[in-house]
Amino acid sequence: MSGGTVSYQTLRVRAEPDVRWVTLHRPDRQNSINATLLAELHAALDDAERAPGCRLVVLAGADGIFSTGMDLTDTAQAGDTTTAQARAAGEQFFGLLKRLTTVPRVVVSCVDGRAIGGGVGLAAASDLVYATPRSTFSLPEALWGLLPCCVLPFLVRRVGFAPAQSMTLTTLPIGAARAHDTHLVDELAEDLEPALRKLRVRLSRLAPEVIGEAKAYLQRMWFLSAETERTAVTEFARLMSGPRVRDRVDGYVNGQALPWEARA
Repeated sequence: MSGGTVSYQTLRVRAEPDVRWVTLHRPDRQNSINATLLAELHAALDDAERAPGCRLVVLAGADGIFSTGMDLTDTAQAGDTTTAQARAAGEQFFGLLKRLTTVPRVVVSCVDGRAIGGGVGLAAASDLVYATPRSTFSLPEALWGLLPCCVLPFLVRRVGFAPAQSMTLTTLPIGAARAHDTHLVDELAEDLEPALRKLRVRLSRLAPEVIGEAKAYLQRMWFLSAETERTAVTEFARLMSGPRVRDRVDGYVNGQALPWEARA
């Protein structure tokens, strides 16, 4: 992609020589995450890596929504999920989050509104998170009988154990100011453009290969082991393929029953 805007099925990507602007674009599904979106995010990162002058990838949502996490409608329509299918889905999501931490470009998530579940994962796995004051971050997975299995390794790495534990157990959203206090958010401002402009200027002074070298070195300082990935994916597969999650997702999607109203 040499320039201009490319529309994927779930993304809008605008290319400039030094940056790729990647906007999640599933307005009918509140930017929820499915296999297509994950594959297209990989494609956008592939393009950024092919561009020799690209130093920056900016992820954003629109209309007050960054991402609401796993697509529950797709999950319900897929029918009973086998353990193998759930494992494959977990591996795909974890793989994308891991790539955000290793891709030799600076990845910034710009959050203006709600980041829920897997949306928190996208932010936590980014190198930097810029957010507006109206933004909120939440992990509601336990309400569905799930856990944020694939999100937590990246969230703990960013904010530490206690804040990640609190978000997991309470399921309560935290505001942008609290997220900034816990270092989930790096820049907090009504207008994120000045911070992005400043970052672009600074990155223009770096040789592009230095970014990759820095991220590779930092990865060795705080690595995500193969065992961590196996543990996350295995637990996700176990929970996702069980009847408790299926009942709660089906009840919500088909009957609009809240998850805690579903049978145990």
